[in-house]
Amino acid sequence: MFRTRPGAVPGYWEGKGVFTGIVEELGEVVSLTPAGTAGEAVRLTVRGPLVSSDAGHGDSISVNGVCLTVVDRGEGTFTADVMKESLDRSSLGSLAAGSPVNLERAARVDSRLGGHIVQGHVDGTARLISRNPGDNWDVLRFELPAGLSRYVVEKGSITVDGTSLTVSAVSDPGAARGFFEVSLIPETLRATTLGSLAVGAAVNIEVDVVAKYVERITAVAAAEGRAHT
Repeated sequence: MFRTRPGAVPGYWEGKGVFTGIVEELGEVVSLTPAGTAGEAVRLTVRGPLVSSDAGHGDSISVNGVCLTVVDRGEGTFTADVMKESLDRSSLGSLAAGSPVNLERAARVDSRLGGHIVQGHVDGTARLISRNPGDNWDVLRFELPAGLSRYVVEKGSITVDGTSLTVSAVSDPGAARGFFEVSLIPETLRATTLGSLAVGAAVNIEVDVVAKYVERITAVAAAEGRAHT
């Protein structure tokens, strides 16, 4: 039986959940069709028996790191509307039927935070530059967009296609071609799309929200200080 989440606002389709970046299930895109009068949105249906098993109208599910709101549920599937803003900032528009996707339900306040605080608000996309397989882990190097480089630090957290990862290396400030690296254990390679990610493929990136808050707080404080001098 399809249920409605208490407090859900009818017609409001933007996701509002908080996630941990621990992928629960490797899902598969069933369909991606144009939606809306101007065709600027799409309706995405994904097969994910685990995450859809208890999904209700208005619940949030992360799809490759993008927080989406469930508008319909079928047998082992869920459907969400993807707005133009999400399409512009993420790689969801390049998905097709059969594409694998990382899925995670919104975090519960009474459960452990296995990864880090992930909003599902993608900051941009990056491409895989190289991958270096090892005996116990693979090292993946991604390009680092200039506008996001100040938020990425070695040993800090970053979300790649919805997966909470630790930055193992990052380019020096001002580098001609910015990059960051992550070292992935076999379980992460097995349980997420990152295990089969090809060089040149685009991924969704979300930087640590704490860094953005710190930047904003210091900027406001500096502006207020100048105003009072």
